[in-house]
Amino acid sequence: MTDRPVAQAPHIDAIEIVVELLSQVESGDQPGAFYDRLCEAICRVTSMDRAVLFRYDAPIRRVTAAGVHGLDITQFDDFPFNPDTTPIARQALVEDRVIEVPQEASSLLPERYKGLVDDTMLVCTPMSASGRWVGVVLSDRPRSAGPLGEAELHLLWTLGKVAALAAIARVATAQVERSRQLEQRIDLAREIHDGVVQRLFGVSLVLSSDQALDVETQRRCAEEVQVALADLRTAVQRPLGRPSRESPASVRQELGALRAAAAVEPNGPAFVVTDPSAVMDRLPPATAAVARSVLLEAVRNARKHARPQTLEVTLTEHDDAIVLEVANDGVAPEDGARPGAIVGMGLRLAAFEALQVGGVVEFGRREGGRWVVRLVVPRDA
Repeated sequence: MTDRPVAQAPHIDAIEIVVELLSQVESGDQPGAFYDRLCEAICRVTSMDRAVLFRYDAPIRRVTAAGVHGLDITQFDDFPFNPDTTPIARQALVEDRVIEVPQEASSLLPERYKGLVDDTMLVCTPMSASGRWVGVVLSDRPRSAGPLGEAELHLLWTLGKVAALAAIARVATAQVERSRQLEQRIDLAREIHDGVVQRLFGVSLVLSSDQALDVETQRRCAEEVQVALADLRTAVQRPLGRPSRESPASVRQELGALRAAAAVEPNGPAFVVTDPSAVMDRLPPATAAVARSVLLEAVRNARKHARPQTLEVTLTEHDDAIVLEVANDGVAPEDGARPGAIVGMGLRLAAFEALQVGGVVEFGRREGGRWVVRLVVPRDA
């Protein structure tokens, strides 16, 4: 690498940012707080005033605004971020360089966001590491300040690498946690098999014999059944599924993002949302996390396994329960005969998540050729 005339202070600040961010990788903070700090750090050591970080969210298979500084992140709730709507992001990632957007390049942004950069110079910093595209950071400063120097361009590029490294480290930490949870579920299945199943199997062999059972044998069978039930009761007190994925996005924000993504897609389904009592804004955190998971999986399954023209999302309150329904009209008649026609593994795992907060997920064909996924969960989950 050639020597670059970068000032000593930015070098020191950048190193401090690396240490600070990597030390926070395994923190229990919400992802949004982590990426907000990352955007703030980028603006702190450069001349940028505002920044928004977009990253690919693998579990929901969509690019989202993960963090901001100097902006309101809700502005990007339904931002249809993809190579077609924001080609500057693809260019920065493909060329692996920081790109300054000239005045005439405002057409590279969706129409509704052009007003945000009328009098500013927009800069797109790639977040990539080892050929892996993680996302981009869009930042700006007053256009009157002139173009960026080579030193600051290189500093931004370096910070983009740091951001990518920190994001990948967080993902790796989450994967380790998921692996640990999978091991716990495997241990649970093994414990039930080696204990409960074997005891009940022995009892079934005795009961299926043609010989008459004496009192002592009946007593032994009853004891074995009682022990098996006690073992099973102890085992199922553990969490049966993965915890709901943390996210700063609310159910309403997630719906907005889904609706916006469908609007720019050719022949995308129309979303009809019914929330007469604004239940979405009053969901407890645990309930909101489960509702988001069920919503995303229901919509994903409907779009993958059916051809819906309309997706109806209804959220209502009944006594002490909250009910979320996602219905689609794209199920073929023959699919109705197969209960699992449009149910994937993700939705089944979401059903386990609901169990952990006392809820239940049901799904099936309804009158009028509609397929409905329904979540019922206590209000005080």
